[in-house]
Amino acid sequence: MAPVIPGFDYRRVPVADRVSLNVAVGGSGSPIVLLHGFPQTHLMWRHVAADLAADHTMICPDLRGYGASDKPAANANANANADPDTNADTNAETGADPTAYAKRTMAADILALARELGHDRFALAGHDRGALVAFRAGLDHPDTITHLACLDVLPTLDMWDVLHGTTAAVGFHLFLMAQPPGLPERMIAACPDDFFGHFLDLWAGDPRAIPAEVRTAYLDACRAAVPSIVADYRASAGIDLDHDRADRDGGRRLTMPLSVIQQDWGAALGYDAAALWRAWADDLEHHTVGYGHFMAEEAPVDIAKALRELLTR
Repeated sequence: MAPVIPGFDYRRVPVADRVSLNVAVGGSGSPIVLLHGFPQTHLMWRHVAADLAADHTMICPDLRGYGASDKPAANANANANADPDTNADTNAETGADPTAYAKRTMAADILALARELGHDRFALAGHDRGALVAFRAGLDHPDTITHLACLDVLPTLDMWDVLHGTTAAVGFHLFLMAQPPGLPERMIAACPDDFFGHFLDLWAGDPRAIPAEVRTAYLDACRAAVPSIVADYRASAGIDLDHDRADRDGGRRLTMPLSVIQQDWGAALGYDAAALWRAWADDLEHHTVGYGHFMAEEAPVDIAKALRELLTR
């Protein structure tokens, strides 16, 4: 049996046509939704969620395409520059949705999830891929998201801008999964444990933070979700990028209190992370930390404390 967050109630909640999310819910009080990153599931929040459940209702879903949530088909060619008529017949035959893994769609899932659980407004925190979903939710639904936290990520538009030259090798997986459909999926599916395990090993500042049973759960979940994980990343090289561009050009900004916690990748890649985030947010607190990428598992007490402080703003 896969590990669970002790004391949390598990359920499947419908959020869209033929899409239900696996979600762990615990605690009581004002709601906080926590969104996981790659290559993880909701389990990455197990320590932070248990801490915050003392005085908040904690909602920890698997994102669509990940973990035990549904994995709708996606037209992997989809991007904002594509001709929708080109793939219309294929989409009709397969039931594929060209926007299935747009962060706008995934953010709408989270709002639908919260509403199904009885919450019209909530605080939202995301890590890595989940932070991109949270960022999009904050831009699209400012009246719903009361407070926002993004852990160890840059907005999609900025991420692609700063990756250049040989330093871009750190993000090789971004370029791989942005390729046209077929080859990335086949390559990753040929050795999924090696591929996903590479990131669990490389990005962990403290390998002990991800015990064997949790690592196994992550690898099992990713192995069963290669097409949808690739579709999620591919969307960030297409439709997500164009949504960010439209918002930047239109002057749309995050209006709720925002906390960003991230490693100092800017020093290595030559950018000012706080300045990039400041261009998106009216009320920003930016923290550079010395943890590894999996900071909610490596330093859960600090992350829980930071989220509590965010809620006082």
